[in-house]
Amino acid sequence: YVNDAPHIGTAYTTVTADALARWHRLLGDEVLFLTGTDEHGLKMQRAAEANGLTPREQADRYSRRFVETWRSLDISNDDFIRTTEPRHYETVSKLMQAAYDNGWITLGTYEGLYCVSCEAYYTEAELLDGALCPIHRRPVETLTEDNYFFRLSAFEERLLEWFDSRPDAVIPESKRNEAIGLVKGGLRDVSVSRTSISWGVPVPWDPAHVFYVWYDALINYATAAGYGRDPERFAAWWPVVHHLIGKDILRFHCVYWPALCMAAGIDPPRQVAVHGFLLVGGEKMSKTALNQIAPADLLPTFGSDGFRYHLLRDQPFGPDGDFSYEGMVARYNADLANNLGNLLSRVATVVGRKCGGIGPAPDPASPLAGVVAEASRAAAAAWERVAPSEALDATWRIVRETNAALEAA
Repeated sequence: YVNDAPHIGTAYTTVTADALARWHRLLGDEVLFLTGTDEHGLKMQRAAEANGLTPREQADRYSRRFVETWRSLDISNDDFIRTTEPRHYETVSKLMQAAYDNGWITLGTYEGLYCVSCEAYYTEAELLDGALCPIHRRPVETLTEDNYFFRLSAFEERLLEWFDSRPDAVIPESKRNEAIGLVKGGLRDVSVSRTSISWGVPVPWDPAHVFYVWYDALINYATAAGYGRDPERFAAWWPVVHHLIGKDILRFHCVYWPALCMAAGIDPPRQVAVHGFLLVGGEKMSKTALNQIAPADLLPTFGSDGFRYHLLRDQPFGPDGDFSYEGMVARYNADLANNLGNLLSRVATVVGRKCGGIGPAPDPASPLAGVVAEASRAAAAAWERVAPSEALDATWRIVRETNAALEAA
């Protein structure tokens, strides 16, 4: 979201997605790796006003920062979508029109407690003491306006049937259970448009409204897959689409979005993988807490590989993780400099001295053959369940065992 520059918490999701994309390319799979920027909404409009910019100027400035950051981290995305692009406006209009034509979107008036930072409404029961947003711990606002509503409440049974038929539709299991709990707790119809702002995708059947940013943003996946513009491309990619998200947007991606897909007549995403927060000193990174750390602050010391390795190795996917500079230094020195660095030096020396500079083919009778085979199986299984830290632990077993074998030789 382009109201600020990317920090390492944002980078965590993208680095994980990049690692998965690279793994599947190694397997020979065809991969379409998408990232991008979400650029509409009230939060965006207010951030632009605070910076003395138009929303478009704000979006252009901060979107460039994401492009530059991902380039500095060697992110191998195949596409970068901006939700202000014409292709996205076209897809949003067509998908939401389909849901409207199918009878799942109706006009009404809404009054509710709204967190601008979340771009979401909350009930009083969901708020912290003092009427604070449970995510950002900021006061919410009371908003009243005419909105179009998505009849989310009509999809409770269909969503539960979907979860039952697809046990791995949301991973890890704790996040799946959370999503199911949201559905079983009862769903209310939700607002999908705004008249109080103009910075958004116009509603095709009523141009006085723009789409609520969340419904615009969620559709970006369908845009990149070709919905409404390239039927063959969409038919090829959509059945196998996977999303990676942070836990704070679970209800949008794991409840609202699957229901909207059903309403528009398409299948929900194949899988949503949900991770926890990357904390600093036990707190979520935010501008108000002044605890944001930019990747650019760490790259001169660790390089992109050291940065990426630490995030993947030391932050198990699923629960919250706690970042520390000292932890990154320790992991860099122990694994990359000492274990891997020493192995590289030893192997290069042996090959240079005893093999004429040309490494011999692997020997099936080597005591390391079984280690490598088992590590390969464990790593593959871990990548399949989106567990990078476990995959790297399995991989590093090869490094450790090979170092030990060379020391004993």
